[in-house]
Parts: sequence; C-alpha cells; structure tokens
Amino acid sequence: MKLYGYWRSLATFRVRIALNLKGIAHEEAIVDLQKGEQLQAAYRSVNPQGVLPSLFDDDGAADGAPLFQSLAILEYLDETHPQPPLLPKAARDRSRVRALALIAAADTHPLVVPRIRNYLEQELGVAEPARMAWCRHWIAQGCAALEANLAADPRTGRFCHGDSVTLADVCLAGHMVGAKLFDVNTSAYPTCERIRDACLALDAFAKAHPLAQPGAPRPAG
Repeated sequence: MKLYGYWRSLATFRVRIALNLKGIAHEEAIVDLQKGEQLQAAYRSVNPQGVLPSLFDDDGAADGAPLFQSLAILEYLDETHPQPPLLPKAARDRSRVRALALIAAADTHPLVVPRIRNYLEQELGVAEPARMAWCRHWIAQGCAALEANLAADPRTGRFCHGDSVTLADVCLAGHMVGAKLFDVNTSAYPTCERIRDACLALDAFAKAHPLAQPGAPRPAG
C-alpha cells in the first residue's frame, strides 16, 4: 500500500496506527502541509479535495482510485484485514465506538486543520494568538466531551471500549497527541490521558506517532 501523508497530519496518524495494528506493509509519500503541497496540482490529481491522507491499495481494483477520508479508510482496512478488529461485534457497541471516534475526528479535528487556520488568517485577518486560542478552545471542548462519555460509562475499560483497541482509541490517541502539539493542558481529562498512555505504550501507536516520522522536529541535544 502507498500512503500519502505528513508527519503533523493527525488524520494520517490514525491511518498509520491502523496499518501498524493490522501488520500491513506500506510506504509513505510525504505531502508537506506546511509548504502547501496538498494544494498543488500533483497532489490534487490524487485527492481533488487537497487534504490528507490518501491511500492506494494494490488490490487489483479496476479503477485504481485512491481511498480518502481517514475514517472511511479505517473502516475499509477493518473490512479487508479483519484481524485484529477495530469495531466490536454488537451493533450497539459499534455505535458507541463510532460515536466516540467522531467526537475527535469529525466534531473537533476539522476545526483546527491548516485550511481553517489559513482562512482565519488570510480571509478574516485573525492574528496568530487568536487563531491559537481558537484551536485550543475546540481541542479542549473535544477532550471534555470524550472525558464525560468515557468516565461515566462502565463499558470503558483499559481502552475506550473494554480492554481491546478499537476505532475510538485510534481517534482518541490522535486527538490527545494533537492537544500536545497545540500545547493544550489535558490534566482535567484523566480518563483520556490514561487511555492515551495505554495506546502509546503499544508499538503500533508509538511507531505511528507524528514525532517519530521523517521530517518531524527532533528534540534539541
């Protein structure tokens, strides 16, 4: 498989995690979001929306079209490579896992991506401190929503739903790592922090971490 991504892309992070969990070999082509490469013609020919990630699966599909949108890719990978499963068997449990995933991936993450920050700056004239305040506000709101749902539900275990990794954990890990990248204090969300730590202790998550990717900044010294 060939993944188009970037170290700082949290959506790409989600897909990397799933590929690692399922032991799927892949190569990653870097599309530099900070340089705007996602908006150039070369990548627009892959993904007309100009967003990351995109995934080519050499599955013999006649159209050869890439997969796009991280949650759709995650469910595709779960259907085509069912072990280990990312969704529970029971319909009600699957609904809960998807709902938790969507808090992070649909209700929060789209509000802080580069195209939104660029619009705030270039079209509305919002200064950098206010743009960062915007991002931190919505990330914190996502943390609060996740915490309220996870802490109050007896189905929460070592991970978001029981003691096995699900789609919800993939998305929560991305959200919490994103909070760190935006310098959001997450100490008020202990359940989220505990599950994040349990996820990042797994190789599949650690190796997919944004700061472990080519091009990511390295600690001084």
